[in-house]
Order: sequence, then C-alpha cells, then structure tokens
Amino acid sequence: MKKTQTDLEQENKTKVDWNGIKTKVNFLQENLDQKTILLEVERNSILKARAQALAVEIIDESAQKEFIEIMEFSLASETYGIETAFIREVYPLKDFSPLPGTPSFVLGIVNVRGQIISVIDLKRFFNLPEKGLGELNKIIIVRNERMEFGILADVIQGTRSVSLDTIQSSPVSTIEIGSGYLRGVTSDHTIILDAEKILEDEKIIIHQEAE
Repeated sequence: MKKTQTDLEQENKTKVDWNGIKTKVNFLQENLDQKTILLEVERNSILKARAQALAVEIIDESAQKEFIEIMEFSLASETYGIETAFIREVYPLKDFSPLPGTPSFVLGIVNVRGQIISVIDLKRFFNLPEKGLGELNKIIIVRNERMEFGILADVIQGTRSVSLDTIQSSPVSTIEIGSGYLRGVTSDHTIILDAEKILEDEKIIIHQEAE
C-alpha cells in the first residue's frame, strides 16, 4: 500500500535522533568527569567544606595562643590591668579607718561584711600623681592562698581577655613602678600588674581579721 503524505509526516515525527542523544550524553559525561559542570547543591557543598576547613585553621591557630583575663581600672591618668584569677570581688569604698603608724601607701582598713580588709593606695606606693578620693572609687580585693587585701581604684573599666604574646616589656620611663610588680604593657598601653608578686610582697601587706 502506498503511503500518503500524512503518513510520511507522522513517521518523521516519531523518529528518535539517537546520534544526537548519544553526542549530548558523551558531552555531559566528559564535563562531569572533568568537574567543569557542577550542580548547585554540589557547588554549595564544596564551598561549605572550604569554609569549614578555613574556620578550623583559624580556631587551631587561636587555640595555640595563651590568654589571661584581666580587669581594667584607671589609676591617676593610666589604665591598669590585673588578672581576674587573683580577684575576689570589687567593693565600693564607702568608708575606711586610717591606721596610725603604717606606711603612707596604706589607706586604712574597711569592713567588708564583717571582715577587716586593709586597703593599699597604689598611687602612693608607685609615686603616681594624687587625684583625691571621689564617688567612683572602688576597692579591688585581691587574694591568693596566704594573703588578701584591697587595691584602691579610681574607676573600674571592665574585663577582657589578653593574649600573652601581645604583652610587651614595659619601658622604664612608663611609670615609677619597679619591674618586679609588672607583667608588661599591652599594645593599647594597658599596664598589666603582677598580682602574684604584689600579694607575695609582705612589706605592703597589713591584714587583720575582725574579732
């Protein structure tokens, strides 16, 4: 039977271009093997993995550094820091009683909830300029296993962590503090006191317990 024009057109429509399909599949496979074509999910996964690897490197680098937490406070015109590991508490200076016959740097004693604590004025001990006492004065009570006393501060500025490798040796001309009482100076000029050595220096300690 002779095919009509309509039959020929219908037959052409149903023919499959296998050569074209094969060429397209080979192209996709080649590009996939060479990783030149990435699905959106795969690309995001790779970017996330790279970000995580970078974060791990940064955390690892930070973990290798040693940090200490310090409390910063102002004294005269300088900013000081003292390691919080040696701080018991900060107490407002409401009243104090002078002690006759003590060195000039001993401000006196205060009653902290029934406990008598001596207070040291570091401005006098370090020969710093006097400013007098004001409403913002606080006492930083420092202690170790054997000793406990208060340090007078003008203003408490807060606490922060400091990397030990950023603490530099302080210049001799910075202040009149002996090098034995200092750990060093930070890059932003905070003077780090050595609380342990101050607490071990028995010549500046007067500690009495309330009867």
